[in-house]
Amino acid sequence: MTVHVVGIGLDGAAGLSASARQVIEMAALLVGSDRHLSYFPQESCERWVLQDLNTVILEIRRWLALNTNLEPNAETFSPPSPQVIVILVAGDPLFYGWGKLLIAQLPAAKLIFHPHVSCVQLAFNRLKIPWQDAHFVGSQGLYFEELTAKLKLGVEKIAALVDEIHTPAALANLVQALDLPTRYEFWVCENLGSADERVGPRPLSALLEESFAPLSVVVMLRECQMEAASLDLEKLPLLGIPDGAFIGCGDRPGLTVEREVRVLVLAQLALQREQVVWDVGAGNGAVSIEIARLFPQSQVYAIEQTVSGTSAIEFNCTRFRLQNLLSIHGTAPEILHRLRPPHRIFIGCSGPGLTKILGVCALRLLPGGSIVLVLDVLEDIATVLSWMGDRVRREPHWSYRIVQVQLSRSLQGVNLTRFDSLRPVSIVTIDRLLD
Repeated sequence: MTVHVVGIGLDGAAGLSASARQVIEMAALLVGSDRHLSYFPQESCERWVLQDLNTVILEIRRWLALNTNLEPNAETFSPPSPQVIVILVAGDPLFYGWGKLLIAQLPAAKLIFHPHVSCVQLAFNRLKIPWQDAHFVGSQGLYFEELTAKLKLGVEKIAALVDEIHTPAALANLVQALDLPTRYEFWVCENLGSADERVGPRPLSALLEESFAPLSVVVMLRECQMEAASLDLEKLPLLGIPDGAFIGCGDRPGLTVEREVRVLVLAQLALQREQVVWDVGAGNGAVSIEIARLFPQSQVYAIEQTVSGTSAIEFNCTRFRLQNLLSIHGTAPEILHRLRPPHRIFIGCSGPGLTKILGVCALRLLPGGSIVLVLDVLEDIATVLSWMGDRVRREPHWSYRIVQVQLSRSLQGVNLTRFDSLRPVSIVTIDRLLD
């Protein structure tokens, strides 16, 4: 006896291959939802409406036990011939479908899969977009946690399966709550493969307000960062600009210093008026812009080695209408020798070159100045402490302190509020005392 798992679409029996239809015609037992069974009214075999898959699996195991002359554990019935069980499921059973559970509960040798086109495959084909690099979020499991992680990374293409619980509105609420610098275009694909199929772009506000088919796919496509809407600067806070007000880096869209960490960095910098400030490894310039807005009489240099980062800094600078922020495209520490000596330095980069960067920064830093670093790996902290130990032995007018930061933001899910952790970091402040 074999168990055939046949994927089926909204086009019913007409969308099945000849081999899949032949398997169904051979079925001794046909299992599926009311809708799936209605596609085959002519089949006279025994039919079970699929309500609880676990119960169905137990019954199928009894059928298999009878067929292999095993003594069943409970009262059973004799299966008719031929010995074929067919389970009808939606789309591809091994793509966010029942396949995973069936493999775990039934002998793999007894299972044969006949996949249909998945809804995600249909969605991307309707949009005429290659999807081999897309990321997927199923409607089961840690839905919001998985989607949050992908949004924070700023991946280019996301396909999110939605249902009566994980609705497009819930998805839109999550995107709004995250307030990320990466922006997406939303396409809602409803009833794919059926006569009432509907596919079209929707603004975020429409996801919150409109009603959609219970089983849909929301495709999220990362927008070109340079097409962002203009800012209303009068409505922005003076301190702690929302992350969503910035444009992210094209090749590193998920990389930015979050607002809460930014505020702590500004506190550690202890800024004053009319200072020269370096932002080394500026990313999209979020820290530089905060400083330039707070201190219009200061000169801020945003140093970034990537072209996409430099472009984001310049675009953000234009959006915020800043005249005292200068974007510098170059690699530290080499580029630092060409800049005015600073009163304050923020270092947002790390890695193998950190020791050299610190050496040049210490050489150029004015007496009474400070260097602030944001580090997220222990090895970089060890590098800074080792550098500090060597420095203090030669020049005792240096000191340091470290603040460990572990923050979480509340996110509204489906009738529940949970906390989403920001990246844990250590803020290291190095002070050069007055000679």
